[in-house]
Amino acid sequence: MSHLPPLSLYIHVPWCVRKCPYCDFNSHQADRFEENGQLPEQAYLDQLLADLDVDLAYVAGRPIQTAFIGGGTPSLMSADFYYQLFDALREKLDWVDGAEITMEANPGTFEQEKFAHFRKAGINRLSIGIQSFQPNLLKTLGRIHNREEAIQAVDKSRLAGFDNINLDLMHGLPDQSLEMALADLQLAIDLNPEHLSWYQLTIEPNTEFYRRPPTLPEDNTLWNIQDAGLELLEKNGYQQYEISANAKQNRQAQHNLNYWRFGDYIGIGAGAHGKITLANGEIFRTRKTRHPNHYLNNLPEALSIKEAINVEDLPLEFMMNRLRLFEAFSLKDYEIYAYRTVPTQLFEACQRAVSLELLDKERFDAGIICTTEKGKLFLNELLELFINE
Repeated sequence: MSHLPPLSLYIHVPWCVRKCPYCDFNSHQADRFEENGQLPEQAYLDQLLADLDVDLAYVAGRPIQTAFIGGGTPSLMSADFYYQLFDALREKLDWVDGAEITMEANPGTFEQEKFAHFRKAGINRLSIGIQSFQPNLLKTLGRIHNREEAIQAVDKSRLAGFDNINLDLMHGLPDQSLEMALADLQLAIDLNPEHLSWYQLTIEPNTEFYRRPPTLPEDNTLWNIQDAGLELLEKNGYQQYEISANAKQNRQAQHNLNYWRFGDYIGIGAGAHGKITLANGEIFRTRKTRHPNHYLNNLPEALSIKEAINVEDLPLEFMMNRLRLFEAFSLKDYEIYAYRTVPTQLFEACQRAVSLELLDKERFDAGIICTTEKGKLFLNELLELFINE
């Protein structure tokens, strides 16, 4: 095991115009933090870079393969914020050539005007949060854009120089029929993005929808939407490579692939998470204080909680991530990404999964892990086999 796993960077921007009723991410309504109509951009930028300096001690000399700016709504921040941020990141970090750098963006007109600046700053992939094109569903979801702005956002991103775009789209929405869901998906396909994140609405704790549950489609409708939608995506050249991700050939999200392959990532910003492997084999996770005011008003060393991953838990942690992807993989990947030799426990659990027809026997005999169709349907049962007793 001569090298450490690939390293990515995640940057969290915690503000949005308005909290959506389904959202359980660490996001906060921007106007509650503004002074004279302005977010504390300079203070947040300074703290991000100080936060990064602490984590750099663990990853010195390792190049960044991918970066992702999430939120919240990162596109709320000014162009100057990102010019300064990436100038500093280029000084502090080594980057591989052509590193994928993604920003989540709202389709609203205000954000669209900044797309060209984001591209010039060094961001080369946009993930546009559309969720639906239908006015009644957008209103139910608390989204502040309309259908026309969603379509225009894709056009504006192309004009700004983006040739790698993801569209976020939801299904299984309140009172949504099969026809409505497929109409949304077809319109997204017609916009010709390189990547489509198409996922079912789930009701999460600590959300408005959890407190006041909406009426969701029946299970049979949800199954029909899923089956028909995946067929439509495949027919149009979008291959499902992860539970909720579909991409054109060679256009998978490299940042997300690194997550699910159990790669390393630095996480900076309010509420950001990270995973870091040290040369001595220790693997730990970090999480940063969540509330923006707490984040802004503490010394950098006090922002992070660091928790080691127990060696006994690594097989489950590794498989929970890898089996989210539909790609086959070698057990030798465990040596690269978990930075240890394959334990007997993991090998024996895979043997049990083969006997239950959850993993493909022929591929396993050749040293390859590949879920069967049954394994994909019973993923939780498959993962239970890797829990350390």
